[in-house]
Amino acid sequence: MERYKEISDLLLELATTLTACGSHTSRIVRNVNRAAQCFGCSTDITLFQKNITMTLRDNRDGEIRLTAVKKITPRPIDFRIVSSISSLTWYAYDNLISIEEFRRRFDEIVHRPRYSTLPVTLLVGIANACFCRIFTGDLPAMLLVLAGTLVGFSARSYLTRQRTNALVVFIISAFLSSFVVGAAVQLGVPTQTAHIAIGSSVLFLIPGVPLMNGVIDVLEGHVLAGVSRLITATVSIVCITIGLSISLLLLGINEL
Repeated sequence: MERYKEISDLLLELATTLTACGSHTSRIVRNVNRAAQCFGCSTDITLFQKNITMTLRDNRDGEIRLTAVKKITPRPIDFRIVSSISSLTWYAYDNLISIEEFRRRFDEIVHRPRYSTLPVTLLVGIANACFCRIFTGDLPAMLLVLAGTLVGFSARSYLTRQRTNALVVFIISAFLSSFVVGAAVQLGVPTQTAHIAIGSSVLFLIPGVPLMNGVIDVLEGHVLAGVSRLITATVSIVCITIGLSISLLLLGINEL
């Protein structure tokens, strides 16, 4: 049973990592089952919003079963990790590697250095400014959105590192981003598309990955997981709206 417990712990860690990094449920199930086949086992997985329940079975002796639950630890969305883990499970399936080698390769993927904060923040700001342009914002509006996004994203990164409640992070980040843009407009920055600039300033906070994964899960039959993702994304959007509304009220802006 010690061996099965070791396999179960590894597969649960793999599943929770995929979930936290932005994978949809069907991909998680496929990857975990593929890895389990490498060790002569199969799995049944139930995914919830905050934890995963998994039953591990020996393919040769169906009477040997082990059920375990693991909490999903929040992580930044990282599709590099999702892709690398998928490749690892295929490699393990084709070559039947040992659990020790699988663990070593998995740890290398998980602990791979992330991109530096500064270029990520700058690129997010540029991307959000491009969103402003897509919605017909002029150049001054784009520059305002860039400045607001840099402030809001920096605040979000800092608060996340401090383990602040995610919903509070959304409210504060949305408030700061829109307040910077709105205050600049009130101070007389020459732009013909001020309303577009203020509205675009919070777009970087929109939870696109949970929304897409929620729809995919519902369409693929994982209704419980999909609905929970969609509800979480909806609550996040409400928090963004609250932050934006607070800044508009403080600045005396009545409409966008």
